[in-house]
Amino acid sequence: MEQTPAKHILTRNKSTAWFGTDHTMNLYRGCSHGCIYCDSRSECYGDETFNTVKEKSGALELLRNELRRKIRPAFIGMGSMSDPYNPFEKELQLTRRALMLIHAYECGVAVCTKSDLILRDADLYTDIRQRAPVICKLTVTTVDEGLAAILEPGAPSPSARLKAIAGLSQSGIFAGAVLMPVLPFLTDSVENVLAVVDAVADVGGRFIYPAFGMTLRDRQKAYYYQQLDQSFPGLRQRYEKQYGERYECPSPRARELWAAFSRRCKERGVFYEMRRIVSAAKGPYDTQLTFFDM
Repeated sequence: MEQTPAKHILTRNKSTAWFGTDHTMNLYRGCSHGCIYCDSRSECYGDETFNTVKEKSGALELLRNELRRKIRPAFIGMGSMSDPYNPFEKELQLTRRALMLIHAYECGVAVCTKSDLILRDADLYTDIRQRAPVICKLTVTTVDEGLAAILEPGAPSPSARLKAIAGLSQSGIFAGAVLMPVLPFLTDSVENVLAVVDAVADVGGRFIYPAFGMTLRDRQKAYYYQQLDQSFPGLRQRYEKQYGERYECPSPRARELWAAFSRRCKERGVFYEMRRIVSAAKGPYDTQLTFFDM
């Protein structure tokens, strides 16, 4: 754990297409989950020590001052560049105290994490949702514990994340999963995708939002390929042949996966379209908002 300077905490989003959020907040930089596919390693983000978690200095004071200046309540996204529930959060409680401020200023929040530590703050999400929308997203890329241990070696297990979705849902919080990335030639089987859908539905998750593919560029691609060489010899060459220098790398099975995924979600009564997820979460609070399909 290190500290890093910060000039601001809230960033206004160019659109509300991503889960309806109009602002983004990251209290930390870097991540210790070690996911081999993480796009945040890319050079454009300027984090040379991504695997080291950095606390942003004065983050809570900055957040308080920025919330005071808001003309209207914000809907704040958390977890875009670093996991708000990294292991250090258990003691530092930056995320918990930020949620207290978000509640005090009557703002909403959409948080994304791979950690079951989110359950600790179920009381705050319950309080926030009395006056503003809440979306709790747990990333679940596979329910195969062994495979997850290779792909996401520092993150809590898929079963722990599913238990978190269950606990949040039982508390009346709008919770579900993001199924992304779906890694070509690794997790892009119909069996894997449907297993995730069923697992999330079984624990009461309200939604699953997918991305049937991944991104690959510069430093992130080099790291990912290095990990493939270690754990899946020969697979790197398959990626190079399929994608070359492309940044966006959809699964060759994307169409088949979408058809099976959407059909199963309908059968299980789980939201899977962005506009419907956002509408279900935000509808009771603001019927004037415009929602976007993705």
